[in-house]
Amino acid sequence: MTAPILITGAGQRIGLAIVQHFVANNQPVVMTFRTRHSVIDELEQLGVHCMQIDFNEPDSVTRLQAKLHTHYSALRAVIHNASSWDCEANNPNFDTLFDNMMRIHAKIPYQLNLALANLLQASSSTSDIIHLTDYVVETGSPKHIAYAASKAALDNLTRSFATKFAPKIKVNAIAPSLIIFNEHDDEQYKAKTLSKSLMGIEPGCEEIINSIELLLRSNYITGRTIPVDGGRHLK
Repeated sequence: MTAPILITGAGQRIGLAIVQHFVANNQPVVMTFRTRHSVIDELEQLGVHCMQIDFNEPDSVTRLQAKLHTHYSALRAVIHNASSWDCEANNPNFDTLFDNMMRIHAKIPYQLNLALANLLQASSSTSDIIHLTDYVVETGSPKHIAYAASKAALDNLTRSFATKFAPKIKVNAIAPSLIIFNEHDDEQYKAKTLSKSLMGIEPGCEEIINSIELLLRSNYITGRTIPVDGGRHLK
């Protein structure tokens, strides 16, 4: 039996698109979600193992680890997609905001990588850990200070875990800027955002999926970050 790929925070948007891609390609998937959207029922009918996990709860990693070790003897990959886009303007309790950002973007991946290393090492082939970071790791963000700092921490974990787990487990990151707009984004916001990159388009989730497939198929790339930003760094 093919070992499954674990994807965290996969109930909507990019995470959901990644799950649907693997399902279409007959790759077994385990996913976590916090809010049970209607699509979860559809995914379960397709054979996806969907686990409701709120990473804000202190025992979330322990419970997820126990469930995975009960059901599986190996994992092909872990893709850390769970994220929060909270910011200082919306959360004046800066201490809580900073702790929350660091927990979801750095502490949870750190704990899961260590907790699931034995399942990844048990894979019949080279296995993978992929961190979804962000373009702002390079630049910082005056409007999302805690968020940017936490994604930078995750980016750094990529290199530490790559060294720790080589050669059996490859560890890499993908750093996107705009991938898909939200339904409520207005035309003015869209135009302003599109103007920030050289390519000037809304690329869609396929760009992240292509980067994931590159990393999964490689036998040699580790400790690296793939930027998916449309040349934004050159503007």
